[in-house]
Amino acid sequence: MLNSPYIRKPASVQGVMLAVLVALTPAIAVYASQIAAVVLVNLAIATATAMAGEAFVLKLRGRPIAPALSDLSAVVTAWLVVLCFPPILPWWATMLGVLIAIVAVKHLYGGLGQNPFNPAMVAYCAMIVAFPALMSQWPPAGQLDFQTQLGLVLGGVRELDGVASATALDAVKTGLRAAGATVDAIMSAGSFGVIAGRGWEWLAPAYAAGGAYLLACGVITWHMPAAFLAALTVVSGAFWLANPGQFASPLFHLASGGAMLGAFFIVTDPVSGATTPRGKLIFAAGVALVAYIIRVFGAFPEGIAFAVLLMNICVPLIDMNTQPRVFGYRGDKAR
Repeated sequence: MLNSPYIRKPASVQGVMLAVLVALTPAIAVYASQIAAVVLVNLAIATATAMAGEAFVLKLRGRPIAPALSDLSAVVTAWLVVLCFPPILPWWATMLGVLIAIVAVKHLYGGLGQNPFNPAMVAYCAMIVAFPALMSQWPPAGQLDFQTQLGLVLGGVRELDGVASATALDAVKTGLRAAGATVDAIMSAGSFGVIAGRGWEWLAPAYAAGGAYLLACGVITWHMPAAFLAALTVVSGAFWLANPGQFASPLFHLASGGAMLGAFFIVTDPVSGATTPRGKLIFAAGVALVAYIIRVFGAFPEGIAFAVLLMNICVPLIDMNTQPRVFGYRGDKAR
């Protein structure tokens, strides 16, 4: 008779965070090669800012600095902030976003494991509300050399017409609001690839590959990615089947914006998300539904960040009403 592995070695925070960083590597490689190599500079700036901000706040709180810095949680937050922000954002804006995530969201609520809201998503929402023009400057994939990208990040020189373009989501939304425009006509433009924005659509399988790695390592469970992707597919598919001329296909929505990043790296945040099995399904599906509504009918081209924060508010209620039944009890009575 084979013995089952009833006792498992507990996972450390550092081990989990390191796995997340490794899982993000394929997407970062695609980002640097297909869209903007300056993302590597942004990652360095964000990482240094996160570590310095974390150390400063821990010093003020009288907490040990070395253990917190070595657990890599601040680095994960910094990388997610960078991947959500435009790659040609000025250096100070990247630093400000990271400090919002680390200082205002993480430590003002008590530090690691205490924040009710996703730090990277709060940083994105705060920055896009405060600096909508800067946060809307996305470069055409592969059309800016590294020197120009670096000048925009470090020097802050802004040549908007020459360096910025609408994202695929924004282009479709804006085009559909024009009289007589259809999805097929909009996507026939040169800035689009096969199913989404040219160059950007390659990020989706890279994030999915990283997510598969996290699933294989047991860092995340299947519940949230499956519920998010299924809900986004169902709701976008329903509108697309009803009117394919005015609503983009499910493939477009899955490959555009932060859908795959959100599915495997954002909604799966173990601190700010739901914790029960059924709760995870409800939470992730709710994020997908709200994100689609904002994408298609709202003022912002991407709605995942706002959707995550709205569902973060609902987490206590979701967890309270989705607790698994205690073994040996039916309802409030013992068997």
